[in-house]
Amino acid sequence: MNNMITDPLFLLGVFGITASVVAWIRFNLQGLTTEPFLVKYLSFIGLTSAIALLISIFTNSGDLGIILLVGAVISFLVLLIGIYFANDEIITSSRGYFIPLFLIFILRTFLYEPYQIPSGSMEPQLKKGDFLLVNKHAYGLKINRIGTPSLLRNDPEYGDLVVLIPPHNPVPYIKRLIGKPGDVVRIINKNIYINGIAIEKDFIESKETKLKRRYKYSSGEVITRELDVVIDLYNEKHGDADFIVKNTRGQNKQYPQEWTIPNGHYFVMGDNRDNSNDSTKDVGFVPRDNFFGRADILFMTWECWTCLPSFSKAGKID
Repeated sequence: MNNMITDPLFLLGVFGITASVVAWIRFNLQGLTTEPFLVKYLSFIGLTSAIALLISIFTNSGDLGIILLVGAVISFLVLLIGIYFANDEIITSSRGYFIPLFLIFILRTFLYEPYQIPSGSMEPQLKKGDFLLVNKHAYGLKINRIGTPSLLRNDPEYGDLVVLIPPHNPVPYIKRLIGKPGDVVRIINKNIYINGIAIEKDFIESKETKLKRRYKYSSGEVITRELDVVIDLYNEKHGDADFIVKNTRGQNKQYPQEWTIPNGHYFVMGDNRDNSNDSTKDVGFVPRDNFFGRADILFMTWECWTCLPSFSKAGKID
């Protein structure tokens, strides 16, 4: 968030929208016969400023909820100005912005936020391109994506599909919650043990498939190769969750590993166990305040810009 508010694009967008609003209010209150420059080109300036804000949010992984809140507050203040001066034009226009902005802010901040899976780390059940609805009140209510919940605090449970912001990267990840604070997590031959007890795991089937791998040479050249591999599918049960995981034979061979989870932190993994950046790798332990919701509903799959959206898998995620 700090990077976003110092971004020139963000500042340009805020300045453009603020200047446009102020000019528009003055124009309506003073009853001018000629339009000032800002009012004359209000639509263009407002659109350009909004695009600058959206680009800044996207590039800095900012939280759109904060922008919605600010927009709703500004619209409400303009509405009060219109009521105070009994100006019907200001009242009608500001109300038309305030009501939808406020409703969208409430829905997105406290109820559900859409999220698209960016990788194959949760295969086979959830795939790249799946659009999910993240339950924002599952772990407590807060305005920002991350932070300590202000109300209704509720901690994640074993097996939850958690959406989180890793400490090292402001981009949202989706993972499976494996371990809680104080747990000892041990992995031996791709079998997971929590405090010495193995997570229940039942074999489903094996499949032959192709796997794309990128290789980078010392010269800097990057090439992609297809490998013939065998994947093994298992059904795992952890807590109240029942889900399918994928192991790739011959991939990610490791010695037995063990982690003790510190207080206030959690251990997460992808269901695609050999192709996931999670607590076993760069993500590390996830602080409690870095969870911003639980993935509850899959509502659409859209794999590429030129593909047609599919709703065949839409429904509650088990």
